[in-house]
Amino acid sequence: MTTAAPGPAHVPGPAHAPGYAPGRTLPLRVEIVRQFKRRRTLAMFGLLLALPWILVLAFQLGPQGGGQQQAALRVSDLATAGGLNFAAFVLSVSASFLLVVAVALFCGDTVSSEASWSSLRYLLAAPVPRDRLLRQKLIVALGYSATAVVVLPLMALLAGTLAFGWNDIQVPGTGETIPALDVLPRFGIVVAYALVSQLVVAALAFLISTATDSPLGAVGGAVGLWIVSTILQAVEALGPAREFLPTFWNTAWLDALAPEPDLSGIIRGASVSVTYAAVLIAVAFRRFRRKDVVS
Repeated sequence: MTTAAPGPAHVPGPAHAPGYAPGRTLPLRVEIVRQFKRRRTLAMFGLLLALPWILVLAFQLGPQGGGQQQAALRVSDLATAGGLNFAAFVLSVSASFLLVVAVALFCGDTVSSEASWSSLRYLLAAPVPRDRLLRQKLIVALGYSATAVVVLPLMALLAGTLAFGWNDIQVPGTGETIPALDVLPRFGIVVAYALVSQLVVAALAFLISTATDSPLGAVGGAVGLWIVSTILQAVEALGPAREFLPTFWNTAWLDALAPEPDLSGIIRGASVSVTYAAVLIAVAFRRFRRKDVVS
């Protein structure tokens, strides 16, 4: 009587182990945590959260009154009229530079930082598809940028309300008063427009980030080109051509706070920003597909 030879031990096959799936590489939660732990992220959010309180302290320590009736047509002179006025003031002084730097930092430091650390080639060798890598990093960068743009006016509204009270807003230019509850929806439009207007900076910084291994170069290049656009919009000899500059409609959000709101400037500015952003992001993806990440 013969006995059968024992068969091989059962080894789990591929059906029991998850295989490679491009859609599972570089999850968003991993990239969010990685970016949040970086010192530049914490430092930038710390600055944005502290700025409204620094400005409140500056107004408290500065001379009170003194020419208020003469200069009550400017946003800065109405800053202490209430929380909403203070939030509008903080947004007006920060949208043209501080928020630009914040958005450029979050979006310009995405791919270039990986290249400078020589980790980009290892990410792609994982393998993470190039389009997915760019998409994941862009989503996270835009998320942090949007958070920065929203956090600043909200913190300013809180600081201004605690320091100067919850009062009806006074309109810059005319000094007319609008009930605070009527202005809140318009203030939401203002913040949303600030988000859309910064898309150009985000896309420009992201494009430069795919072309260089210097994070400082990507951030500085985006901020520099934004400054050039700001200078060009002041050249009246350019005529109607200035309307195609991304910075021309920077202050269009003031029309939403007028007694009779006019959103035409906001719509035109948003369309210009979205168009520029779409083109720049498309160029970034096209360029990165052909980029040599080994050299």
